[in-house]
Amino acid sequence: MTPASELEHFFSLGEYAHASLFEGCRYPWEALARLQAYLKSLPLGKIEIEIPSTVYLVNPELISIGEGSVIEPGAYIEGPCFIGKNCMIRHGAYIRGDVITGNYCVIGHDTELKHSIFLNRAAAAHFNYVGDSILGNGSNLGAGVKCANLRLDHQPVQVFFEGERIKTSLTKLGAIVGDGAQVGCNCVINPGTLLGKNSFCFPCLNVYGYVPENGKVKPATKNIVE
Repeated sequence: MTPASELEHFFSLGEYAHASLFEGCRYPWEALARLQAYLKSLPLGKIEIEIPSTVYLVNPELISIGEGSVIEPGAYIEGPCFIGKNCMIRHGAYIRGDVITGNYCVIGHDTELKHSIFLNRAAAAHFNYVGDSILGNGSNLGAGVKCANLRLDHQPVQVFFEGERIKTSLTKLGAIVGDGAQVGCNCVINPGTLLGKNSFCFPCLNVYGYVPENGKVKPATKNIVE
């Protein structure tokens, strides 16, 4: 299997402004290891919209926000951070730094986000935790979904992908959520979980492992996928 084909299980990068972040990556989580260096390479500090006075910006010289985006009063944004065009950052959003979003993304009320990548139209709109994760184009986390990023024993996260156990060397790794994947309300996504393109997780589940493209994770199963 070629390095490109692993990424293609999850994302289409042709229209993503930051596709170069993934260049040369065999696995998608490798882009997270590059994220801080990539942000340092960007000309941050370009805020192209009016910011309400009650938005709390930390290190604004390290924050870029594209035209057409809306930042509601009461949001907290810490740089380095790059928010694309026509995004919605709602009241109470907590962006802790080392974050890149594409265009038309939603970061909602009481959503906490750190060291993560959103592709175009990715949404974490209601009461979500997204740490050390990647959300693909058009993917959506239902209300209350948590992307756990740290094992209870604090050991490096291992990923299970197509029958193979892969050591990532990352102590913190959340979810890789493919293009169009939909996660139902109040799911917990365990560290290192991989959700393929257009996969589907029913609400209130403990999700782990690898869910292939178009797979479904249903209640009362042992993480069985169709």
